[in-house]
Amino acid sequence: MKIVINEEELETHVVKLLNDLPGNQVLLDHFLEGAIEAEADAICDGTDVYIIGIMEHIEPAGIHSGDSYAVLPPFDLSEKVIKQIEEHTRTIAVALKTVGLINIQFAIKNEVVYIIEANPRASRTVPFIAKAYDEPYVNYATKVMLREKKVKDFTFNPRKKGYAIKVPVFSYEKFPEIQKELGPEMKSTGEAIYFIDDLYDEYFQNVYSERNLYLSK
Repeated sequence: MKIVINEEELETHVVKLLNDLPGNQVLLDHFLEGAIEAEADAICDGTDVYIIGIMEHIEPAGIHSGDSYAVLPPFDLSEKVIKQIEEHTRTIAVALKTVGLINIQFAIKNEVVYIIEANPRASRTVPFIAKAYDEPYVNYATKVMLREKKVKDFTFNPRKKGYAIKVPVFSYEKFPEIQKELGPEMKSTGEAIYFIDDLYDEYFQNVYSERNLYLSK
């Protein structure tokens, strides 16, 4: 995947793609410049949906979600936007007849929420949310997938003190030839969790001030 901003870049990348993979097809998406990215994870039993967490990315939309710092719960989304995300998540999860976990990624611009993609499967953000909220969401989802329980059978009691930041981990020293500019293709090899009490935290302020579409590591 590549982000292009003019016809010259488009031609360069398409020609390279077709040279590497003759006969391949090309999908063009409109890029929302300057959009905020967020994602939601939820458990669905085919009828009822419980959203286990909504995370707001610090890097703008265009950076792969695995390479972005992300904050749980959202730190700068309005109630209107969060309500849209919740409604979209419930609607899509049921429409896809999801039984188990689903992850949906969103782009937000001018208070409008757009769907990037929906993945009816377990996402690596689920154990992060489970750790942050001290809730065994994986266990709950497994019971739903095995048809042993329904969403309404669980009593959810997430711990919501402060914020948890998903910190991407890169291994550039092990892959010295890789380009270090971030983009839509994932380059991180893991992630860590960092807890803060509030948004005045020095670590958060530093990470937020350095956000960029192509952040060199």
